[in-house]
Amino acid sequence: MNQDSYSSDRPTGQDPLVLLKTLQLLWTKQELGKLKEEIRRGFARLEDPLAGLLAMLESSSDWKGKGHSLGYCITTELQLWIKAHPAVPQSGTKLKKLQARVLGMLSQCPANLLDPLISIYQLHTADRNYLLEHVSHLYLQGNYKEAAMLSIKLKLQPDQDVEKMCTPLLLQDKANLVEEYVAEYPELQRKLLQTLDTWCEPSFNIRDIIRPYQGMPKYKPEKFNRRVLSKLIFRLLERFNVDSALCPNVINQRHLRTLNYLFYKRFVEKTMTEENWADHIQSTVGENRWLQAHLVQSLLRHCDARGAARWAQHCQVPPEMLPQAVAEELQKLHIQDRVEEVTKADNYEASKKKDYYQLPIPRENIHFLQTWEETLQCWEKVLQAGQVVGVDMEWKPSFGMVGKPRVALLQLALKDEVFLLDLPRLLEQAEAEGEKEKLPHFIQMLYSDAAITKLGYGMSGDLSSLAATCSALKDTEKQMQGVVDLLAVDKQLQWGKDSRKVDGLSPEHSHEERGVRQLEKGLSLLVQHVLGKPLDKTEQLSNWEKRPLREEQILYAASDAYCLLEIYERLCKDPESFGLGSDLTESLVGKQNKKPRAKKQLNKQEAPSPSGQEFQGPRTEPSRPPAPISPQEFSVVCDNMLQGLGRYLRCLGVDVRLLDNEDDHRKAAEIARQEGRVILTSGLPYQTLRSQVGEGRCFSVNCSQKAKEQALQVLKHFNVQVSLGDIFSRCQVCNCNKYLKVSRERMKQLVESSRQVSGEHSAGRPRSQSCSVTVPVCDTAQPGCAPHSEQAEGTEQCGAATGLAGHTVLQVTAIPPGVLDRAELTDFYCCTCCGKVFWEGSHFGRIVSQFQDVLVASGDTQSIYELS
Repeated sequence: MNQDSYSSDRPTGQDPLVLLKTLQLLWTKQELGKLKEEIRRGFARLEDPLAGLLAMLESSSDWKGKGHSLGYCITTELQLWIKAHPAVPQSGTKLKKLQARVLGMLSQCPANLLDPLISIYQLHTADRNYLLEHVSHLYLQGNYKEAAMLSIKLKLQPDQDVEKMCTPLLLQDKANLVEEYVAEYPELQRKLLQTLDTWCEPSFNIRDIIRPYQGMPKYKPEKFNRRVLSKLIFRLLERFNVDSALCPNVINQRHLRTLNYLFYKRFVEKTMTEENWADHIQSTVGENRWLQAHLVQSLLRHCDARGAARWAQHCQVPPEMLPQAVAEELQKLHIQDRVEEVTKADNYEASKKKDYYQLPIPRENIHFLQTWEETLQCWEKVLQAGQVVGVDMEWKPSFGMVGKPRVALLQLALKDEVFLLDLPRLLEQAEAEGEKEKLPHFIQMLYSDAAITKLGYGMSGDLSSLAATCSALKDTEKQMQGVVDLLAVDKQLQWGKDSRKVDGLSPEHSHEERGVRQLEKGLSLLVQHVLGKPLDKTEQLSNWEKRPLREEQILYAASDAYCLLEIYERLCKDPESFGLGSDLTESLVGKQNKKPRAKKQLNKQEAPSPSGQEFQGPRTEPSRPPAPISPQEFSVVCDNMLQGLGRYLRCLGVDVRLLDNEDDHRKAAEIARQEGRVILTSGLPYQTLRSQVGEGRCFSVNCSQKAKEQALQVLKHFNVQVSLGDIFSRCQVCNCNKYLKVSRERMKQLVESSRQVSGEHSAGRPRSQSCSVTVPVCDTAQPGCAPHSEQAEGTEQCGAATGLAGHTVLQVTAIPPGVLDRAELTDFYCCTCCGKVFWEGSHFGRIVSQFQDVLVASGDTQSIYELS
């Protein structure tokens, strides 16, 4: 027999194809427990499990599709079996033959099979040249994605041409795969960025790149242009923290767009002062001769040769680069201030008082703080219980450049004074003194103190910039309490008013003097609607990092924070006149920890998802509803944005896994695949997660709805039939569905026992966080149904039991005083996993009334307990 033939690799023990037929039968019956046992026994009977696995995969095709398959199950079980039997791995000629066979299969493998097969057949140890040849063969066949993925898994990138590998991927709109391809190799990142920047050169013909790939499958020419490439370059620069000087073409183009924007603001809108405009022009152009030439040409179009000559002189542009008219003006230029400019400025200042919101406190009550001693006096006034503080922040506009903006000024407004904190200076001073945590500590104290009301407008963006400025403040948003974001109120007013327009400028201000008046928006529009006049946003685009601040900047910054106090006071005093509810104060503070939506709220029936589809979970109306199921048959994993929804579903007996705040969205897909759960998500993650699980196993929840409405939406979509017995059948805290029923008399004994233990601690022994005693338990009861006598009897057999199985602490100390004295309470229910104690109360009735639309009739007529 030929030693190189396929038959030489087949094991002489049990035929793997016979084993495969047995496994296929168990897979069809979905008997997963028996299936895994049979796989492990089958491997033990095979003479060569590695060759046996390949024989089974080559004889089956189910593993080639996405999602969970029998082939995937067999492969992962072999991986576990090998760990338990370390003598199995092979080496030498036989392993090389197996590696050659498995390489031929990898191009057809779904992503979840790549890692197990590479590990089992030790492909990282295979001959590198052989692996590169195989990847090159895939590439030449047009399998660009497969070639790139295999290169990433086998870490072949350093020996490949990054431009050659990545170009077809970009043409197929697979930029994420390109990022992954270079993620671990800084040198490749730089080469890729330089290549992309070359393609963005104005004289470069981008069709030269496209021409060799005409007719390529999945080619998306509309996704391959300078605009898309520019966005990709800036994303890569930020992600990999690469010096932007490596990409001069896209940087110049971005600066040129900034120049055009600044000219529009200054000469068309006329909403930017000369000082602000000059600051930004100087920082944008710098010493770049190409940008300086564009600046001069733009000035020549928008003003006159004399104005262009002034800037040419300031930038020291060589005369040979200047248009003739500007060069001639430069020769006779004499720098002098123009009287008419001063006159115009004086007239404009007078008009501002007439047209715009004015700060009602004297100038001496605005304090610019640059030292720690000055800041301490500020904190003594701000950090007082009952204080109401207007909070705002300013930073230098980035104009689309790389990196997150860093806060340059923190404004805190009180009733009689405003404090402007020079944040960079204070942080620098604290670090020099070895106390860099000092200032972040006070800021965290302010945001986390529920007794101090903090007012803001779009605070999420402010806090994001604050975290970028000081890493110690990155968790501030999670810890904040007592916060009122007036952006939420603004959205209610937007709905309440009938597209109210801002009044035009008074007649004496002509178009030539002031330019095109823009409609007010954001905070300025809210100020106009509530206080009668809009904010003057002329200084909004200032260079807030430049010191000293100009007087106009100081007044603008103080007004931005102080107007929040006046808006809040006016709305709380007379909410009905603005179309708001009379309980405005209570509703605002009650929702203080909710993150405001940054986009304008749309009608629920019309709210589009990021992909342009409707947000409602099903994308097409099904011909018939799914078969009804009970909550016990329905299990889900909730994205970390939907924790409120998850707790409501637990209330109704649904098995719910909740992602933690720090978990990546992709973890939901892993849990869903491993445990057979449905993913509940919303927004952008939906498109990504939907592709990672089976059809109908990912549902997009309407994020504009409240948690209760979301729960109703989910239950109706999946036709989950909830009965009274399902309500509170799971612990809201830990998701457990097993309870210990304890009589009121026994619970009194446990509480008294815990008090005695607590007394012993206070008498001399160290005191721990919990005083409860733990001992094993005999039986459990499920409070999701009426307390059957069988369960009650089983519980009573516990006798002296005072805790839960597994040494779980029974949280008897959390029972409020007086509850044990209520005569109508006969039993308590204790979660056997976390020890939480529940009892019957009015909350049951409230849940029933809230979800009566999805409740079905059953024999359960008795409520069980009340959540504490």
